[in-house]
Amino acid sequence: MAVERSAPILVASNRGPVSYALGEDGSLTPKRGGGGLVSGLSAIGPDAGAVWVCAALGDGDREAARRAGTGHLDADHTGGQQVRMLDIAPDVFAAAYNGVANSVLWFVHHLLYQTPVEPVFDAEFRAQWAAYETYNAAFADALAQEAAEGAVVLVQDYHLALVPGLLRARRPDLRIGHFSHTPWAPPDYYRLLPDDVAAGVLRGILGGDRAAFLTGRWAASFADCCAAVLGAEVVRGTDGSAAAVRFEGRETRLGVHGLGADATFLRERSRAADVDERLAALREQIGPGRKTIVRVDRTELSKNIVRGLLAYRRLLETRPEWRERVVHVAFAYPSRQDLAVYRDYTERVRVLAEEINAEYGTEGWQPVALHVKDDFARSLAAYRLADVALVNPIRDGMNLVAKEVPVVSERGCALVLSREAGAYEELGADAVVVNPYDVEGTARALDEALRTPEGERADRTKRLAAAATALPPRDWFLAQLHALEDTP
Repeated sequence: MAVERSAPILVASNRGPVSYALGEDGSLTPKRGGGGLVSGLSAIGPDAGAVWVCAALGDGDREAARRAGTGHLDADHTGGQQVRMLDIAPDVFAAAYNGVANSVLWFVHHLLYQTPVEPVFDAEFRAQWAAYETYNAAFADALAQEAAEGAVVLVQDYHLALVPGLLRARRPDLRIGHFSHTPWAPPDYYRLLPDDVAAGVLRGILGGDRAAFLTGRWAASFADCCAAVLGAEVVRGTDGSAAAVRFEGRETRLGVHGLGADATFLRERSRAADVDERLAALREQIGPGRKTIVRVDRTELSKNIVRGLLAYRRLLETRPEWRERVVHVAFAYPSRQDLAVYRDYTERVRVLAEEINAEYGTEGWQPVALHVKDDFARSLAAYRLADVALVNPIRDGMNLVAKEVPVVSERGCALVLSREAGAYEELGADAVVVNPYDVEGTARALDEALRTPEGERADRTKRLAAAATALPPRDWFLAQLHALEDTP
């Protein structure tokens, strides 16, 4: 039975707003997610008739998708949103998600390869790339079925880079936008990809009417890649920035929407009872009168946790006056542990933290307080008490931690920020900026941040918080939507 084309607004993303746990008795327990897309869709309201298309990520999701068929999930599970979850074959999903999206596209855009030995694009990669094409085609088919005539479709992120072009071929009547949540690699690095794959990803995104990014820097890199790889024409705005890309008779406009922190949610949630409990426990662990350097990250390779720990060790070595006076509260939540390189990195973080504690710790002082169990309430508690926030990614599309800490901070917090984070574009003026590869420089930055006078720190934090919340999730989503609706 054909799906009725009725949705005027559609969102496509790998992860949806709900996930399911499958019980031994066959029961399904839903768990609703959060994030910018969830907030954004709620901003347009349930009466807008929007549909969210996402993939089933696990056994519970697949069972829920099978029960729904080509229909939508139970609205009671999704907060009233219409959600179509795709039951993509597990082997196809794994090859597309882990083999290509997370092990190739993510690595390229975050400049993570050790190029003397990787990448190696062999027959195995070609099979994974075919799966990535199949996975993207499944989304394009579902969106084509769900969309009303002339509907607006917002496609999200590197998992679905081929969808705009595939959907354009199926439904030329639609207005299609793609948003990249990652950085975009410069042309020389992007061309590590096989030529046909590099061109295919760009052609896929250029199938849309609009391609949007978190910063102007990433938009410019995308345009540069289109020119270098495809020979496309880059249309410049009056300020010289890349405004659009013309290719094969079509023009794709470029946009920038710097996702901000949700101040109202963060301030309310950070004052909840469970956060107060975590705060008390952290203060007891740190000890009275000590300053804190806080980091909150997944053990994602791009987050640069190891160099952050090395910089902290160097601080203790070169500035002995900080010994027993500061604690590095490091939240390193395991990420992508199904990939060996991530498991190895997580273990290296743990070992290095233990080495620092063994080398410098005393009976009454543990230099590094490492926490590896994901706990959002504890993260918010750490935001509240932080004297210094260390955000030093190798490369990051935005980095919301850099934006969240100033919003929640109680006494003002000095932000040590990598110049390679997207957030640098908005927050750099009031941060202590570092080259993420420079351990010695980061150690000096930590010392400077710890010594920042209280009044100056408070003033900077106010300015950081204002910049960080300029485009909260709802406004960010609506800005994408309205820009696409206004596209000729």
